[in-house]
Amino acid sequence: MNYLAVEKLSKNFPEHQLFDDLTFGLDRGDKVALIANNGAGKSTLIRILSGADVPDSGTVKFKDGIRVGILEQDPSFNPILTVNQLIEEVHAEVKEAIHHYESVLEKQSARSTPEDLEALEKATAKMDLLHAWDYDRALKIYLSRFGIHDREAVVGDLSGGQRKRLALAITLSNNPDFLILDEPTNHLDIEMIEWLEKYLDQSNLTLFMVTHDRYFLDTVCNQILELHNGNLYRHKGNYAYFLEKRAEREAIFDREIEKANSMLKRELEWMRRMPQARTTKAKSRIDAFYALEDKASNKRIDPKLTLDVKVTRMGGKILEMKQVSKSYGDLNILKKFTYTFKKGDRVGIVGKNGVGKSTFLNLITGSEKPDSGKINLGETVVFGYYTQKGIQVASEKRVIDVVKDIAEYLTLSNGVKLSASQFLEHFMFPPETQYKPVEKLSGGEQRRLYLLTVLIKNPNFLILDEPTNDLDLLTLNKLEAFLMNYSGCLILVSHDRYFMDKLVDHLFVFEGDGQIKDYNSTYTEYRLQQSAAIVEDKPATRESTPEKPAQNQAAPRRYTNKEKNEFRKLEREIEQLEKDVKKLESSLNEAGLTMEKINEISQTIGNHMQQIDEKTERWMELSELFE
Repeated sequence: MNYLAVEKLSKNFPEHQLFDDLTFGLDRGDKVALIANNGAGKSTLIRILSGADVPDSGTVKFKDGIRVGILEQDPSFNPILTVNQLIEEVHAEVKEAIHHYESVLEKQSARSTPEDLEALEKATAKMDLLHAWDYDRALKIYLSRFGIHDREAVVGDLSGGQRKRLALAITLSNNPDFLILDEPTNHLDIEMIEWLEKYLDQSNLTLFMVTHDRYFLDTVCNQILELHNGNLYRHKGNYAYFLEKRAEREAIFDREIEKANSMLKRELEWMRRMPQARTTKAKSRIDAFYALEDKASNKRIDPKLTLDVKVTRMGGKILEMKQVSKSYGDLNILKKFTYTFKKGDRVGIVGKNGVGKSTFLNLITGSEKPDSGKINLGETVVFGYYTQKGIQVASEKRVIDVVKDIAEYLTLSNGVKLSASQFLEHFMFPPETQYKPVEKLSGGEQRRLYLLTVLIKNPNFLILDEPTNDLDLLTLNKLEAFLMNYSGCLILVSHDRYFMDKLVDHLFVFEGDGQIKDYNSTYTEYRLQQSAAIVEDKPATRESTPEKPAQNQAAPRRYTNKEKNEFRKLEREIEQLEKDVKKLESSLNEAGLTMEKINEISQTIGNHMQQIDEKTERWMELSELFE
């Protein structure tokens, strides 16, 4: 069953064409990822699908009656509303349907008229259509899962990450049939990503998304759409299959161009000595010559990102952290943390949002001071710090001026000196883009420019805080290749598990309340250890700071076998109650029901819903022990 039909879609801007004559469709149950380089039009296409932008030509048609949920890359909400007020505003139709059903139900009695029964039937149908029966419980679960606990908080006071997570919770709680997601993993911690990955993989909804997370893409999606040079290519399979087929397509294209050039030489000779008589056959060959000429001149546009900088020499002393503590009121970030960085250290930092990962990085770079302890920095250390804030320059400033403000000339690892313009071309900024104001760049292009400004300082100690956000897969692959050969120290904070697995060999895991543990493993190995520890009900790691006093080493309370069994039992009971509610709701539509029977069924539904709420509350309490 076709859920989305896109026909001959085109979108152009004065400075360049994004895409032309795009045609594709999605059937029910399809889970599709859209892949393209930064600036190719991914977010624009999603805005067109969502109705937030209009194409120059073409049509977008969703199947009548399906519910479409949309998560924008940077959600925009009314900043003066509280979280609760925002939910009421966004889900006004669902809330109204629930209130209307409850008011109609209250009026039912043994003396109800046919009109009353008809009103109940319509209210029930509306609840079915909006999937409103389980709305409150689902909303509560999603808000909790994505770390939104204060529903009286003002939206304008939330961070960008909190707004993204709030938008995701609201979108999922609306129970859509078709989901459009623009970079859904941005601003989620890894545990949230793994939960969302499992949820989307097991659900029956239809999905169209843009993501740079390759593990997420491979787990969730069964098709890939590639937007390249304004054309759309469909690949059925995972990311590795897509790379293989794209390489095959490009090789075929290159051979065709080479063949066309060879034929063009022969035809050009014929054209030069062509007889004056314009026979029909000659005219046909002339037309074929011009078509061949067009094909031969159609070179493949394939920009290459080259990350290549000279690393400043590093001395023997790098960075020592001795008994470092930091807190904000009752929030402990570090408790007597000790670690000595060595040459070539490659450390990944993981932990839930809000446990102090960014503060830790600020302590290392000196932008924040510890409450106690010492941080000793070697004299030869040159930090390159890529923060989540992104590039901080005037929006009207030209791209090339951003680079020239740092250096007119730059030295590569092989000693070659490049001008600022040449270095920008290494980062896939062609001359026509270099003179654009920064505000005209896409989000990914701004990120790439920011990365350039960090690397041109020739750092020997790189600190990258969520560098994968908004970068396209081409840039990510090149950044990975550069970092794998990088000889300096590296600290990486990222929710991209694929990226972490390739680049770091041990982890600082922020467990909260100032506790940090050091795991000598990749992220995937760490998660396997954690899974084994849950099964065996015992810890699987060692403490990274042996100097820590004994009173700070108490492990968090773990669940008992009894609680584990209760948790699983609750899942089964909630699932069964939900099935029973659906059956009871369906029975209300049966013909010939007496008013007494309707009241009995409605009361049973109410009792079941109350049980679901109570059991869900207990389920959520127990689920905290599993995290």
